[in-house]
Amino acid sequence: MTSRQHARVRLRLPVRLRWTASLGQQTEICETRNVSRGGLLISCKEHHDEGFPLWVTFPFNAEAPEQPEVLARVMRSRAAPENGAGREEIALHFESVPLVPKPIVEKNAEKPREMLIEKALPLAQKNGLLRSAAVAIRVRPEHIPWFEEAMTTEVSAEEIRFVSHREHAAGDRMLVTFVGKDSRPWPGNGDTPAKIVKIENLPKMAAVMVTIRREIV
Repeated sequence: MTSRQHARVRLRLPVRLRWTASLGQQTEICETRNVSRGGLLISCKEHHDEGFPLWVTFPFNAEAPEQPEVLARVMRSRAAPENGAGREEIALHFESVPLVPKPIVEKNAEKPREMLIEKALPLAQKNGLLRSAAVAIRVRPEHIPWFEEAMTTEVSAEEIRFVSHREHAAGDRMLVTFVGKDSRPWPGNGDTPAKIVKIENLPKMAAVMVTIRREIV
């Protein structure tokens, strides 16, 4: 019998998934089946393969203008076993410091609406090291006006890693705009110049992982 690292609690709450597709960002509002500090079990319509990266907002409030997101990966996916015609049951594992219920939820599952949300620290300010963080950005080559909406997977005070479906080359200069004012990890306002320092292929995805480094001007 396998012991679990975190206790799970049965909760049915809305959760928003965001992922990078070939034609841009896509989202779906799903519902949790159970939650823990390490991940979620959710019911959705869209299928996602094992290992696929998703950016998760939980709990999701449709009336809130801006909500934090956290990177997660699909651990397994199967057809929903009960009353789930056309739906998928997806197990997600949080890849970064999650915005998840504190232990009070695990001890008081009968009061899910009283959850306390644990905020991630400003990850980019810790020793300048790349740390997992989901930050919404718009990025484009410096001589092209059309930007790509993307989400970061890791952030530091000098570098950012994000998933892209566009063609890039190491050494290309880019302009980066941070969508959320409160989540901006780099100094300054507006576009920030950066240079591509690394490109990696992603398994099971028609996309690449791009690492860019901030240019000091």
